[in-house]
Amino acid sequence: MCRVLAYIGPEIPLESLLLEPENSLVNQSLDPELHPHLQLAGWGFGAWSEHFLRPEEPLLYHRPKAAFYDDNAKGVIPSLQASTVLAHVRASGYHSGVVQTDENCHPFSFDGTPWIIAQNGALPNWRLLQRELLVHCEDRYLRQMRGTTDTEFLYVLLLSLLGGDSNEEVQKGFEKLLEVIVKAMKKLDLAALTKLKIALVAPNRIIGVNYGCGHDGEADVAGNWKELRPSATGKDDMALSMLLEPMYVLTGKNFRNYAKSYEVDDAPEGEATSAIFSSEPLTEDGDAWLKVEFGEIVALERKAGKISGTVSKLKM
Repeated sequence: MCRVLAYIGPEIPLESLLLEPENSLVNQSLDPELHPHLQLAGWGFGAWSEHFLRPEEPLLYHRPKAAFYDDNAKGVIPSLQASTVLAHVRASGYHSGVVQTDENCHPFSFDGTPWIIAQNGALPNWRLLQRELLVHCEDRYLRQMRGTTDTEFLYVLLLSLLGGDSNEEVQKGFEKLLEVIVKAMKKLDLAALTKLKIALVAPNRIIGVNYGCGHDGEADVAGNWKELRPSATGKDDMALSMLLEPMYVLTGKNFRNYAKSYEVDDAPEGEATSAIFSSEPLTEDGDAWLKVEFGEIVALERKAGKISGTVSKLKM
């Protein structure tokens, strides 16, 4: 499954986020901690900085090759710094039907919205489900699709369902997203396990969701994700385990003081200055990371240099 990392906080060199730490996103493409598979189908990032010539727009970088083979990364990234970042390494099936192009690398960005998107997950049968889902999609977003991924289509569908950009409106949009997907699955008899582990990012904001539906299209999925990993218990269900596993959040301050790591100083509520949302805890001591459990949404925002955040249950 893919890996994702989102950051908001003071301007920071991108190499401190993407290259230097031992468990950096680039290294996760070769050796993710929580998954046995390589992430070989490309990678990319979007970043905002007040120092860019167009600070209101994300700078986008995509490369359709394994991140650890990207010969441009060490030349480009050390020249950049940013205060908002969304980065992603892409996993895919290992077969000739996988299209590896720039257009299929996350994050995706459209005109007419502050949000960019990346995800760890999949919407099975999405091309067939379009028969029911296209009615919900706005032409202004459909016209901007360039690739052949389920994530870019989910981006179109989500943006079309949003009633606004407040945390409450975005949460309702995500709830509606799953509702229309499950309805389409049932109507077309295409129920399948669907992982929607999505990072939606705008300047100084991160919305992270961890939800989806089970093998039969049910949203009320339960179970211990660790016990479902391949083992001798006889309960092996790797797909269900990946659906149920948490996403992770770390907040704190003085991130820049910890060279080549994702460590931060603990901060009381309301005093944190930086936040990271990611697929897995990125420090050796994972206890400092808040778990975003299956069925939850986290909203992180940076105002006046401070981070505020809430975790809520999605109505599924």
